[in-house]
Amino acid sequence: MSAAGHPITLAIPPDAVEHSQGAEHAPVTLIEYGDYECPNCRMAAPTPMLLLKRYPGNLRFIYRHFPIEEAHPHALLAAEAAEAAAAQGAFWAMHDRLFEHQAHLKPADLKRYAGDVGLDLVRYVAEMSDHIYLQKVREHIDGGRRSHLRATPTFFLNGVVVDVSYGMDALHDAVATAVHRGGTG
Repeated sequence: MSAAGHPITLAIPPDAVEHSQGAEHAPVTLIEYGDYECPNCRMAAPTPMLLLKRYPGNLRFIYRHFPIEEAHPHALLAAEAAEAAAAQGAFWAMHDRLFEHQAHLKPADLKRYAGDVGLDLVRYVAEMSDHIYLQKVREHIDGGRRSHLRATPTFFLNGVVVDVSYGMDALHDAVATAVHRGGTG
């Protein structure tokens, strides 16, 4: 809820070029704004995958970047690395690798993960050196700010924030309710 007591809503609606899993036209869309260096994001990371398995065909999951640079000095570059992987068709593999090795997100580590997930390393190094994907990450950050984000992870279910500050059960319950209602609630 916002300070005025109104639900916080998503400023940037999902589109077809998002990093997503699940049915493209599912009645329920779950969007996470996350930070690869955030311990709470790492703990939350399995939840969307569990929900996708529980509600096949009914749920689409989208991941957006929201690195909190003041608290997590390596998160922005990690988000760029995920985008470089996405350009080579390996976003989710890199996404998972970054969370698995969250304590090691320095440039040399990121390059090693790029090799681990099968990226063309010459292309990866060139794109990372030129910060080709920084603008895309910054657009995600801007969208998060326009949606009044303050922390990560932040989840939006069909465009409305779900408060997970007391645990992921709230997200499980909200998704179950939305699926049961056919995406309308």
